[in-house]
Amino acid sequence: MSEKIVIVGAGQAGLQIAESLRAEAFAGDIVLLAGENFPPYQRPPLSKAWLQGEVAEQRLFLRGADFFAARNIDLRLGAHVTAIDRASKTVILADGSVENYSGLALATGARARRPAIAGADLAGVCVLRDIEDARSIAHRLPLAENIVVIGGGFIGLEVAAAARKKGRPVKVVETLDRLMARAVTPKISTFFADLHRAHGAELLFSTQVTALEGRDGRVAAVITAEDQKIPADLVILGIGAIANDELAAAAGLEVSRGIVVDSYGGTSDSAIVAAGDCTVWRRDDGKLLRLESVQNAVEQGKAAAASLTGRKKPFVAAPWFWSDQYDVKLQMAGLSEGFDGFVERVSGESAFSLFYYRGEKLIAVDSVNRPGEHLLARKLLDAGISPDKAQVADAAGDLRGLLR
Repeated sequence: MSEKIVIVGAGQAGLQIAESLRAEAFAGDIVLLAGENFPPYQRPPLSKAWLQGEVAEQRLFLRGADFFAARNIDLRLGAHVTAIDRASKTVILADGSVENYSGLALATGARARRPAIAGADLAGVCVLRDIEDARSIAHRLPLAENIVVIGGGFIGLEVAAAARKKGRPVKVVETLDRLMARAVTPKISTFFADLHRAHGAELLFSTQVTALEGRDGRVAAVITAEDQKIPADLVILGIGAIANDELAAAAGLEVSRGIVVDSYGGTSDSAIVAAGDCTVWRRDDGKLLRLESVQNAVEQGKAAAASLTGRKKPFVAAPWFWSDQYDVKLQMAGLSEGFDGFVERVSGESAFSLFYYRGEKLIAVDSVNRPGEHLLARKLLDAGISPDKAQVADAAGDLRGLLR
């Protein structure tokens, strides 16, 4: 029997695995199973440029049909996998068909988290995870008179910014006391709170939503723990994502808020790898880390593909993320958790970077409207170079010389 690799999930990670397998000179069959009825597409623009009407939908798609044909990649749309039989090395699909594999890659992604509260299933209550979600929001946005975004994280704030740019009224309701609290430090949170207020968005902090009230089957109000009733005819839920690890768990793979993988994308089954938002990475120190980003999907996909071909290519690059809100770009390199000091590098009222240190070691950099500095930060982190704090504080100084 010839070698055949089956990839479950055709998002950024699944596509990368397929591409990298061919780049690794894998000559066997590749079957790419897409649960959606769309070929692989970009998700980040859905809450940014696409929602604002700045990018045509066709430009979201990552590859054309000729790409898959030229590389002999069997892309199947609307292919839902219901089970994995590890003993027989087969996957079972919803239509009853069975695919055997010599190697299996799981790139099942994640789904939007929905709160367990009354009214969460009312019409006009939306999440944003895929094209269909984005289409629904884009259709409702121009007609909405009272938009409430539940959750002050990246997705919620990007949608809020898009709505305000279209002149729609927006209230952002956040359980914690600041924006993006799980991802950024207080200074960044304060900057973006001021930005949203300056554009007319209303922010409600330390506010717990307890129910959504409806009228004729449609959402009409958001109810808080303080019995406040906030009028709403469009509610956006932006409270995080849940890894789609149920398929792996049912097959007996190790999961813990995601499919547990090592630095090579390997799972607890040597014939199965995983990559992207469905995973949680066990670091060398034993700690588990969830990373949800395009970069993670791409780099982890490359590592997973190499593992399937018998090579070892660990994912070692520093993680990076970005968010576009109004005309401001936030870019993050590294992970600032555990920092004990930071240095601000300012080049203008709305352009600065924060360099985070643990002791004298640089561990992360957050940049606002400083794309060049963000790229530099990634190179410094990947090279293990920690600039002297005085050098960083001198905005006129050139840090690029450290890389020579």
